[in-house]
Amino acid sequence: MSTDLFARHRALLERAVQALDARTHWSPYPESPSPKTYGEEAAAQGRAAFQSYLGKDFPLNQPGQTGLHGGERSPWGVPLDVRYPVCDPEQLVAAAQAAMPAWQRLGPDGRAGILAEALQRLNQRSFEVAHAVMMTSGQAWMMAFQAGGPHAQDRGLEALAGAWRAQTAVQREALWEKPQGKGEPLRMAKRFEPVGRGVALVIGCATFPTWNTYPGLFAALATGNPVLLKPHRDAILPAAITVAVLREVLTEQGVDPNVVMLAVAPLRNATQALATHPGVRSIDYTGGSTFGQWLIDNARQAQVYAELAGVNTVVIESTDAYRAMLKNMAFTVSLYSGQMCTTTQAFIVPAGGIDTDEGHKSYDDVCADFAQAIDTLLADPKTAHALLGAIQSEDTVRRIADAPRLGTVVRASQPLPHPEFEAARVQTPLLLACDARDEAAYMEERFGPISFIVRADDADAAIALSRRIALDHGALTSGVYSTRPEFVDAMVEASWDAKVALSINLTGAVFVNQSSAFSDFHATGGNPASNASYTDAAFVANRFRVVQRRWHV
Repeated sequence: MSTDLFARHRALLERAVQALDARTHWSPYPESPSPKTYGEEAAAQGRAAFQSYLGKDFPLNQPGQTGLHGGERSPWGVPLDVRYPVCDPEQLVAAAQAAMPAWQRLGPDGRAGILAEALQRLNQRSFEVAHAVMMTSGQAWMMAFQAGGPHAQDRGLEALAGAWRAQTAVQREALWEKPQGKGEPLRMAKRFEPVGRGVALVIGCATFPTWNTYPGLFAALATGNPVLLKPHRDAILPAAITVAVLREVLTEQGVDPNVVMLAVAPLRNATQALATHPGVRSIDYTGGSTFGQWLIDNARQAQVYAELAGVNTVVIESTDAYRAMLKNMAFTVSLYSGQMCTTTQAFIVPAGGIDTDEGHKSYDDVCADFAQAIDTLLADPKTAHALLGAIQSEDTVRRIADAPRLGTVVRASQPLPHPEFEAARVQTPLLLACDARDEAAYMEERFGPISFIVRADDADAAIALSRRIALDHGALTSGVYSTRPEFVDAMVEASWDAKVALSINLTGAVFVNQSSAFSDFHATGGNPASNASYTDAAFVANRFRVVQRRWHV
């Protein structure tokens, strides 16, 4: 039956491969929550589906269940009280290993058909998933719908298409003939089989529980590996819905649904035990560097794909669109209250100031005007709430409160009451000024709406500092504003050396912390912020091995 699904979705997979090759804009999943696109009843049905989970046990029939666990705390102050199955890790791994041979036998086409069908159904349930993402991550509604739904699905399809292409590029069979002079040639038939590494553990994060999870999830499944999806303790519901959809499609196709299971681990040591289990052969992780490095150091039996903390920078040397630059930067630090791995933390400005289309601006001018741009952007509370969302973690709230001691406060962070969610944790961005020598302040990730305007000795020193930050502390994004081509070229060279994506003179409706599936390479694996690029060939190709068999003809 999976062959029927492959035939149904083959054109989609081929188009996705074309998009990967062309690197132009393409998405099969509409990002607008419009009734014209998703249907007149989709919004109400999605909200009702989300609400149907609240206060109940989530329906998953998995092996080795030992109890139930809940405790998700919504950043919006909404009581969730969903309880999820906690299963014995040994039984989860054993069930996944038992499900793997049949999953393997389906081949790249059969697996791709099933996974493409699952993505289509997830897309149809985008409103349901969006409410789950919003209420667990703190994302505002539009971001939760787009990043949690269609954009995450794009990333899943991107990984699926890359994995399908990598496996189908392998010649599956050959007739080998070696001449033997006047005698008959030696003849052998050979068969080459892409085979998964083994059980994959995908560890989700709290801020982007689908967008950051789907690449590893679908790459692992597509390459023949069963997956244990371990969600963050405060963002379980989006992962549970995803697992339920996948298990539904697998069951319909007569495939053991234990190819994918939810692995709720209330305590970190339970996650550590699962991560170091001999049967777990690959791990995907997005989150803090401490636990990520622990995985790299201790889960030696597994290939670890880790996206860790970093310090993203923008160098400002000059601009011919000063107000547009400031507006772009203000949006960047306000979007989801800076709770993105790609958000700029350090804006590096020469001590002597910058030349602009409004004349020369001193360092202090840039600081004051940047703060004013944020104030202007967030002046309308409706706009502010649509951009800021809520603070996902209480740790981030404490971090914001402690941060003013790290520099001179240019713009203070303030709580912002929400008209709909009285208990929501909403904070406006904090902007601090400091000298480049104050490295202890800005040279570590301060996750959340905390940014620094760093005063460098001059423009060349600003480039050198940006490069050193990425090399020593990691970065996923960098940016530059300059009207001088030679300066931009120097920044490009620095980005190559530091292996970090560079955005140049962004003044429109594209921002340094946004990443587009099928086009952008998210992370490079070339500095301490990540050990893999999430869109290159190695991300999928290293998840399987080619095993051959041969016989005489």
